[in-house]
Amino acid sequence: QVHLVESGGGLVQPGGSLRLSCAASGFAFSSAGISWVRRPPGKGLDWVSDISADGEVTYYADSVKGRFTISRDNNNNTVYLNMNNLKPEDTAVYYCTKRKSNFIAGKRPRDMTRYDYWGPGTQVTVSS
Repeated sequence: QVHLVESGGGLVQPGGSLRLSCAASGFAFSSAGISWVRRPPGKGLDWVSDISADGEVTYYADSVKGRFTISRDNNNNTVYLNMNNLKPEDTAVYYCTKRKSNFIAGKRPRDMTRYDYWGPGTQVTVSS
């Protein structure tokens, strides 16, 4: 059974940093593309970042480029999202998602049908 569990969210002041983690189990993690998607309050889903199965290829939404870094540890079945210089508009529930095998990193990032499994999400609130 596939499980994705996010952790690391919380309340942070503007300009602060957080590191989100996604612990995965129940599938061949080192062969799977993973993405982060967020849902701001009262808004729709917003793609954040992709990482390839081997961790060599990454993509970012323009809104987070230069501030967020996605990475993965295939020995420990974990994906990370390091978030720096956080802004109030980064406030959202952040979801770790597993991409379907035919969606390589960067392919149709705004197509929400590209994911077959989602974690329950972790809340990130950026506020003074």
